[in-house]
Order: sequence, then structure tokens, then C-alpha cells
Amino acid sequence: MKNPDLKIKKLVRAALLLAVGMVLPFLTMQNADLGNALLPMHLPVMLCGYLCGGWYGLAVGAILPFLRSVCFGMPSPMYPRAVWMAVELATYGAVTGFLYKGFFKKKLWWLYGSLLSAMVAGRILYGIVKWALLLESKNPLTMEVFIAGAVVEALPGIVLQLVLVPVIVKAIEKWENRGA
Repeated sequence: MKNPDLKIKKLVRAALLLAVGMVLPFLTMQNADLGNALLPMHLPVMLCGYLCGGWYGLAVGAILPFLRSVCFGMPSPMYPRAVWMAVELATYGAVTGFLYKGFFKKKLWWLYGSLLSAMVAGRILYGIVKWALLLESKNPLTMEVFIAGAVVEALPGIVLQLVLVPVIVKAIEKWENRGA
């Protein structure tokens, strides 16, 4: 990336999406179950990967849970919850950004393919890290608990991501290319 204006644009977008990720969970903070179902921190991280690239998405995803935990006390406790969330979100940002920017000239079907790939990869790494961190605890992670939390409980958020992320990405791309 040789164009300094493009680098600044991506940096500003990433910072804006980090700020959105800080604020968006306030919409669901009255109900922890609603937040766990809608996954409000996932959307800005995924968008960051698509709009800024994989490195920015990875950075925003890795920083966001720790920054929210320090500033607002959520996710709580920081260890281990923010750790496995950071791995999951960083994976979402990296995979969406690297796959989408790298292949097929930004076709809609590849946007969905990269989004689904990111969702699967992020949840797998989330499960591995959560399992490892809880291995010696009183409540180790079982496959049933993982599936219930990462898939069943999160189904509304997964659907929301599959609907909103492609619409937002394509709308921004269309808006940016209106004069080209």
C-alpha cells in the first residue's frame, strides 16, 4: 500500500469501527442473554476486516475485548473471557479481510464465503482457547456446552451477521465507486 491517503483512510475507518465496537454492546447490556445472542462486538470487527483489510481487522478484533474490559469492566472477568473473545474476534477480522481482499474481485458470493469461513474459523479457535483456559477449572468446556454457546445461543447473532455484514459492505463499496 503505497498511497498514504489510503493508509490514513484505513486507519481512520479501523479506529471508527473500534469505537463502534466499544459502544454497540451498550444496546444489549441490560440483558446478558441478549448480548450473547446478538454478538454486538462481532459486527464492527468483521466490517473492519472487509473495509480495511485483514491486518486491521486482526488488530481491532484483538484489542476490542481488552479495551472494553479496561474501560467498562465488560467482558468480565478479563481473564479468561476477554482472552478467548480476543482470539475469536481477531480471527473474524483477519479471515474476512484476507479472504475477501485476496480473491475473486469482491464478488457477493465470495463475501458470503469469506464470512462463513471467518465464522467457522473464529468459533473453532474460540473453542480451542476456551477449552485450554478452562481445562483445570471446576467447569471445563465440554463439546455440548461449546455447541450450545457458540452455535445455538448465538444463532440470532449469526443470522444478523449474515444479513447485515454483506449489505453494509456492498453499500459502502457501491458508494465509494459511484464516481469511478
